[in-house]
Amino acid sequence: MEKERLQKLIAESGHCSRRAAEELIKSGAVKVNGRSVTLGDKATKNDLITVNNKKLDFSQSKRYIKLYKPRGYTTSMSDSHGKKLITELLKGINERVYPAGRLDRDSEGLLLLSNDGDFTNMITHPSGKIKKKYRVTIASIVSEDIISRLSSGVNIGEDGERELTAPCEVHVLKHDKTETESGTRHRTVLEFTITEGKNRQIRRMCKAVGLDVSRLKRTSVGGVKLGMLKPGEHADLNEKELKLLGAGRK
Repeated sequence: MEKERLQKLIAESGHCSRRAAEELIKSGAVKVNGRSVTLGDKATKNDLITVNNKKLDFSQSKRYIKLYKPRGYTTSMSDSHGKKLITELLKGINERVYPAGRLDRDSEGLLLLSNDGDFTNMITHPSGKIKKKYRVTIASIVSEDIISRLSSGVNIGEDGERELTAPCEVHVLKHDKTETESGTRHRTVLEFTITEGKNRQIRRMCKAVGLDVSRLKRTSVGGVKLGMLKPGEHADLNEKELKLLGAGRK
C-alpha cells in the first residue's frame, strides 16, 4: 500500500478537514505507530495513526449532506459562547460531519457537510472554482454602474489593505418600489455567482460599493440546490447531486 500524507489520511477518516489536520500535526497531537510526526510525513491506513491518543477509524462510510441553514445559527461544530449552532439541526446523523464552507450567522441557505476530507477541500479550495449562487436583497436602487463594478471585482480590504475580488456574475432579479407616507421605498434583489469563498465576501463586496444587505441567501453550490428543504431541514445528497460535485467516486 502506497504511503500518503498524514493530513490526507486524517481527513479521509472523517476526523476533521485537511487544513485542521495540518494544525493537529503541527501541534504534536498526531502519532504514527507511537511516534510523533511532523507536517509532510506519510503513512498508510495499515499504520496505527492516533490523534490525541485516539486511534483513527477508516471504516465509517462517507456521508454527504445538504442543510438549509436558517438565519441566527453559527456555522460551528462546537460551543460558540451560547450562540445557536448548526449541530443542533443535525439530529439523526451519527457520523462526524463538518461543513464544506461557511455562512455567517445573519445569512441563510445551502450548506454542505461531509466526513470526506477530500470532498470538503475540493468545495472550499479556490482551485476547485466551484460556483456558488446567492440571492441578495438590497434596500435601495442598484445602478448599472454598481453592477458593473461588482462584476469586475472590488477591493474588500480593510485598514488600507488591498484585497481584490475576482470577476463574478451579478444580475438584477427584481426591483420593487413601495409608496409610503415618508416617501418611496426601493428594494432590489440581486443574484451573485462567485467561485471564491472569502470571509463574508458578498457582504463586504456590497459594503465596498455602498450597498446595505438586508437579506442574503445561498441558493446553490456547484449546481446543487436547496430543492424542497425548509429552514433547519437537511437531506443526504442523491446520486445526481454527487455527480454534479464530483463526489463519492472512491
